Amino acid sequence: MATIEQFEDHCWKDVIPAEDMKLYAPYARETFVGPRPALLAIDLYNVVYRGGAKSPYELDKEYPNSCGIYAHEAIAPTKALFAAARGAGIPIFYCTQDVRPNNRPPGAVSTKRKRMRPGSPDDHGIYPDFAPQPEDVLIYKQRASVFQGTPFLSHLNLLGIQSLIVCGESTSGCVRASVVDAYSNGFHVSVVEECCFDRVSLSHKVNLFDLHHKYVDVMHVDEIVTHLDGMTDRNAAAA
Repeated sequence: MATIEQFEDHCWKDVIPAEDMKLYAPYARETFVGPRPALLAIDLYNVVYRGGAKSPYELDKEYPNSCGIYAHEAIAPTKALFAAARGAGIPIFYCTQDVRPNNRPPGAVSTKRKRMRPGSPDDHGIYPDFAPQPEDVLIYKQRASVFQGTPFLSHLNLLGIQSLIVCGESTSGCVRASVVDAYSNGFHVSVVEECCFDRVSLSHKVNLFDLHHKYVDVMHVDEIVTHLDGMTDRNAAAA
C-alpha cells in the first residue's frame, strides 16, 4: 500500500498547505496504469510552443497563447512517452481545435477568453516533434473536452479501450475537462505529470492536485514508461 508521502510525491508539494494535505489524506491509494490503455495527447499544437523556452509573462504580448518554458520543458518527457507507447503498440489519439470554416455558430468555444488576434493557419497543427503517424487518430474538437460532440468515445468502445494515459495542455483547461469526462464515462485515467503543462505554474499544480485526489492517478513519466516497456516485453514474448 502506498504511503501518504508516496501518494503526494508530486509537483504540488510546494503550494498545497499541510492542513490541506491532511484533509485530503483519505484519497491516498495505489496508483497504476489501467488495463487495455490508449494514449491521449491533448492539444499539442504549434501555438503553445511559439516564442521558445521563455516565461509566458515575457511572451504574452507577442505570443498570447504560448505556454513558453512549460511547453518546452515537457517536450523531452513527452517524446519518451510516445516512444514507449509506440513500442507497446497501444492506440494513440490526438486532439486539436477545429478551426475549419463554417464549423460552428458564434459562441461555441472552448473557454471564455477573448481572441487576441487572428491566428495563423498552422496554429493548431500538431507540433512537429509529435507528428501523428498513419495509424494514429486525430480528433477535431470545438469544446474543451475531447469527448464533447466528437466520435472519440465510440472509437474507444470499438477498440475495447478501458484506460487512458493522458498528456498535453492545458492542465487547468482541456486536460481537466477531458479527464473528468473520461472518469465519468468509466475509464481509468493516468495523467503523466511531466507531460502536462499550463501557462501558469500554480494552475498546473493545483489542478493536478485536485484531479489526483478525486478522479485520476497522476503518475510520473518514468512510471508510465516502465509499465509500457513491460507491455512491449510481454508482447515480444507472446510473439
